[in-house]
Parts: sequence; structure tokens; C-alpha cells
Amino acid sequence: MELTARIYVAGHRGLVGSGYTNLILRTHSELDLTERQAVRELLQGERPEYIFLAAAKVGGILANSTHPAEFIGQNLMIQTNIIHEAHGIGVRRLLFLGSSCIYPKHAPQPMKEEHLLTGPLEFTNRPYSVAKIAGIEMCWAYNRQFGTRFLAVMPTNLFGPGDRYDLHDSHVVPALLRKMYEAKVEGAKEVIVWGSGTPRREFLYSDDAADACVFLMNLPENALEGIVLQDSMPPIVNVGCGKDITIRELAELIADIVGFKGQLVFDLSKPDGTPRKLLDTSRLAALGWAPQTSLREGLMRACRDFAENVTKSARPTVVSTELP
Repeated sequence: MELTARIYVAGHRGLVGSGYTNLILRTHSELDLTERQAVRELLQGERPEYIFLAAAKVGGILANSTHPAEFIGQNLMIQTNIIHEAHGIGVRRLLFLGSSCIYPKHAPQPMKEEHLLTGPLEFTNRPYSVAKIAGIEMCWAYNRQFGTRFLAVMPTNLFGPGDRYDLHDSHVVPALLRKMYEAKVEGAKEVIVWGSGTPRREFLYSDDAADACVFLMNLPENALEGIVLQDSMPPIVNVGCGKDITIRELAELIADIVGFKGQLVFDLSKPDGTPRKLLDTSRLAALGWAPQTSLREGLMRACRDFAENVTKSARPTVVSTELP
């Protein structure tokens, strides 16, 4: 991608890039991506050369369990509208952000791209997962039928500045950051964490994820074709750091960074979710990319972001942490 290329980022408040000077951005209030005609008018009017499809309805266990219809319906509409209209204007390349939850609940660890559709999904986020799998299949179908260059990337659990700290909708890192911070400020003696603390999760700093997406969008044509034009393999690449930790270890690390000295209480009546989610990132590593930010450094930056930008509007903690 040339630095002056016209680039549309759908969901730009969740995907951060730098250096490019001709970005096409719309907030949700400016453009409802579930409306096909609105998407068509934007893309036909702006004629982007590249599209990052990062827009999605996302959330943790509580949100997925409470609003399953919205998670499958809205995500299907968003990605279907953008992918179809991107083909209509002849976009040069499109990158679709999926999720590691596309893989089976009991997939071999670490999870390889070829493990897609080899077993049952985790039930708590099945509607969201099915929508993301449909997006992958749509990219693959358009590549095979029309020769498009649509690539799907599967990021692991992401966190970083600008995250959502609403405990009803947030994932485990922002939820724990908020709970620990508020507990410290209020002088609470304990923080309750959902589940047993034994599930293992992989985490990637958001700026590293954005860097990986830009890296993949800039692949030489022959390298990209080797991924997107295969008949036997979906056009997907895992994006992660290749390391995981338990939820207990994560909670202890965040407590240490925040300075919370109280007790961590694990609520065994709440679900754990998938036992382990670790991506095999050898495909991405072979292409020449690796993350630059350690988990501790990323969490420190996220903690500073919460303390500086969110605490004034934060309301009291009322629900427990959700797992991704």
C-alpha cells in the first residue's frame, strides 16, 4: 500500500494505524454498516483501493449469552455488505478481521489455520463465531469465483488503549483492569473473578495487531496469492504472540501492575469458557512478522490509559469479569 493510497477502515476506533495519509473513516453515527445501500453509496463514492474490515459487534461471555441474535445478525450484515460492495467497486485488497473463537472448543493446541471446522464450537459465543466463519467463507468464495484478494486474519485476544471498560460488555483484560483499579481506590479487600482461573488465554497488544494487519496488507503479490488463491485452504492467517497464561496468572499480573493488594476470589459458579485458546502463528512468522510489545508492557500502557482517560466516567463495579 502506498502511503497516499485510499484506505477505508471499517471500525477505525478499534484498529489503529499510522503513517497513511488518505484514510476514509466513518463513525457508527455517520454510517450504519448494517444498511446495504449506505455501504454501497460510501464505497462507490469514495472508491477505496484497500479495505480493513475491523467493524463488528463484540463482547464477552455475558454479552454473548444475553444478546446472541444481535451477535450473529449484526455481524453477518456488516461483513456481507462490505465484502460484497468491495467486490463491486473492484477494491485491490480487503482484510477481514475474524477471531480465534472460530476454532473448535477442544481444538488441538496451539490452533492451526487448518483446524477450522474440525469440531464443535464453544457454546457461549457460538453465534458470534458462526458469523465470523461465514465471513471467512465469503472471502474464500469471492477469491475463488472472482479472483479477488480478500484475506482473513484471526487475531487472538486483543487489549490496549481505547478499550471498552463497561463490565457488561468488556473482555477479561479491560474488565480486570477496571475491577482492580476501583478496588484499590475504594480500599476493597477482594476482587471477584469469574470461573476457576485455570483457562489459558493468549493476549496481544492492539498496536501489534494493527502492525500485523498492515504488514499482511503489504505482502508482495506472489506471497498474498499463495494464501488467498488456494482451493484447498481458506485464506486465513493467525495473528498472535504464540504464548499463553492462565486467567489466574493474568489477574495476579494486573493486580501487581495496578497495585491492588487484596484477595482474588474465583467464582466457581460462573463459566470458564474454552479451556485453552492458543494460536499457532508459524504461518505469520514465516512471512516475517513478530510482535514487539510484551504482555506486561502492554498491560502497563492499558492501565495508564484507563487511569488517565476512563476513571472520571467509570461507575461502581457491579458485575464480575467476563472471559473472552
